[in-house]
Amino acid sequence: MSDTPNPQTSKPLADRIAVVTGASRGIGRAAALALAEAGAHVIAVARTQGALEELDDAIRQTGGSATLVPLDLTDYDAIDRLGAAIHERWGRLDILVGNAGVLGRLMPLGHVEPKLWASVMDVNLTANWRLIRSLDPLLRRSEAGRAIFITSGAAWSCKAYWGPYAVSKAALEALVRTYAAETATTPIRAMLVNPGPLRTAMRRAAMPGEDPETLRTPEDLAPHIVRLANPAWTESGLIYDFPTDWVLTPQKPA
Repeated sequence: MSDTPNPQTSKPLADRIAVVTGASRGIGRAAALALAEAGAHVIAVARTQGALEELDDAIRQTGGSATLVPLDLTDYDAIDRLGAAIHERWGRLDILVGNAGVLGRLMPLGHVEPKLWASVMDVNLTANWRLIRSLDPLLRRSEAGRAIFITSGAAWSCKAYWGPYAVSKAALEALVRTYAAETATTPIRAMLVNPGPLRTAMRRAAMPGEDPETLRTPEDLAPHIVRLANPAWTESGLIYDFPTDWVLTPQKPA
């Protein structure tokens, strides 16, 4: 397996290095394929080796290239090792797509076990902070570092029984907006993406009675992630809302 970026200059992300977490399925897989097709060399991170190998085959079919990293994002030391390995091999990182997330279980807050609460926060929030902590120096070495994180409308709708997931995504939004403020004078741009209802395994778990054929797919969203990853993208600290195709400014309290 080659780990050399594809030098096709006709592609908008040619020669760029991209990390995608949760790359084995859903939004992460679609984003990884789209980034590779646009010319980026994709460092695909997920827990499942077999699914990563299937992704690698699909990327190769598009003429792209990937490095596969089987990694549990709650292994925070492994995230630090990932940063060190990227530094040693490429010396920089151009694109980070923090996609991996877990739903947990839908239940009243008073019924949530501490272990469940911690597991949702570990993946949806803390792992993304650890990614920023490890990969920020590499993004700063890019002439146009792009950090993109997947949020959810649950962060502001605060529906009953969605507590751990909603809180984790609200905190993720604060994390990414803070990172955007801290990198405002650098070439880094940090954005959030609200995908809305998509045909994913997480959506099926949350809405088992819903007809998936009525939903758009991760493949529909993927070109917009590529757009945010482009060096030409200039906005930072905002939310790209896929259902409306608008870039939203988080509301300040009155």
